[in-house]
Amino acid sequence: MATAFDQLMTDLGRLSAAEEFLRFFDVAHEPAVVHVNRLHILKRFQQYLRATPGLEKLDETALRDNCRALLARAYEDFVRSTPAKEKVFKVFQDADGPQVALDSLRRSLPSQRNGA
Repeated sequence: MATAFDQLMTDLGRLSAAEEFLRFFDVAHEPAVVHVNRLHILKRFQQYLRATPGLEKLDETALRDNCRALLARAYEDFVRSTPAKEKVFKVFQDADGPQVALDSLRRSLPSQRNGA
């Protein structure tokens, strides 16, 4: 017998676009925010789902309410902030790594070394 959690995961598996998730959970949203941040919103939603213990034990209503709140929170993260600040993807996490000065790169050009 499938649990409410199993059924919800099956239903979510049929969705692909961020807008579909937002409509499914009836989360109010601005299309312009979603257009720019769609993958970030979905990734953050996934992070919130994984970090929330006990979802699999909830009944259908409580589960949907919790998931709706988590998706709304993920969306709001990108209303108030930017992908670069939220760093949900590795490319943004690595962006704070070592920096190379532009002058250093210029000096390393073959044309600069050969005096050309």
